[in-house]
Amino acid sequence: MSARRHWLFSPLHCAAYLTWGTVLAGLIAGGFNAGAHRIAQPLAILGLMLVFLAAFLFESGCSRRHPGGRGSIVALAIEIAATLTLVALSGDGIAPVLMILVVVQTIDLTRSWRIALVVGANLALLAILLSVSPRTSALIVWLLYAGFQAFAGLTGHYAKQAERSRDELAQVNAHLLATRSLLEESARDGERLRLARELHDVSGHKLTALKLQLALLARDPAGAPPAVTTAAALAGELLDDLRGVVSQMRRHQGLDLKRAIEELAAPLPRPRVHLDVSEEARVDDVGQAQALLRTAQEALTNAARHSGAENVWLHLAREGERIVLGVRDDGRGSRSVHAGNGLTGMRERLEALGGGVAFAGEHGFRVDAWVPLS
Repeated sequence: MSARRHWLFSPLHCAAYLTWGTVLAGLIAGGFNAGAHRIAQPLAILGLMLVFLAAFLFESGCSRRHPGGRGSIVALAIEIAATLTLVALSGDGIAPVLMILVVVQTIDLTRSWRIALVVGANLALLAILLSVSPRTSALIVWLLYAGFQAFAGLTGHYAKQAERSRDELAQVNAHLLATRSLLEESARDGERLRLARELHDVSGHKLTALKLQLALLARDPAGAPPAVTTAAALAGELLDDLRGVVSQMRRHQGLDLKRAIEELAAPLPRPRVHLDVSEEARVDDVGQAQALLRTAQEALTNAARHSGAENVWLHLAREGERIVLGVRDDGRGSRSVHAGNGLTGMRERLEALGGGVAFAGEHGFRVDAWVPLS
């Protein structure tokens, strides 16, 4: 199933379709005035319901790409206008059910816009109900739907908070896993160097002493047995082999960041992360590795929270005498980039190590960072 089809038929959308269809069936089954407009009114009701559905889907798409944007506000205003017109045209109490869907969709808006739309819509709904129904009935219906709206809105609000908390915990967990990978890599490197020093200082010293003693026996004027000569030769070969092993163990290839970056990208369900990490992208200093890791984390987090992107590409490679990290997405971007705390901290961390970072937001958002090889 494609991502778009999965989105269109998500459980929440299916519940909204069921509600929309029930309201439409209820309006068609009754509530229309008899007379000359008997044919025109059902057609008008159907048209308004289709307008509501189109605005609902448009707002869902806008909220998916740009939460709380202008497109969402315009679409919600159209939904409210269609709902109020349906209430006035049908003259019964089933159409206000659509207002519950509207309230749930306002969760991603800023508080001021959310309050303005919901309060304004409900005041207009009350005025229309008072004009088409007795005062007592109108107030009861209005309070009933206001309670439903409050329940749905609060449920959606707490669900959104739980979702954000879950995402934050997933990111924190990914950060801890990435840091653990980096520490394990550093610990392995340190242990390798420790073993190399032990082999050189202890075993190498004793083998050298043994070789010298056997060489003295081999030069004995009385003549040395052939086994002593052979043992001296073997001791020399073993010492050479040991020196080769020590040299190989001390050959530092740098810290591998690939696994740590994979740990960072794993919990992100959206956008889809495409990794391109070169095998030569290794750094010697733990501080440099930590800085690159934090830069990648901040860039991926921003892409997930703010860009509305479907894809993000992360590239890490060695270019000459420096390690280069590039992160770009296909989100909405920005003509002017205003560095907040996250981007400012990113720049300060890299510049303290002799590196740098550049930002671009014209075609999606892009972060290009680098550190010199120590």
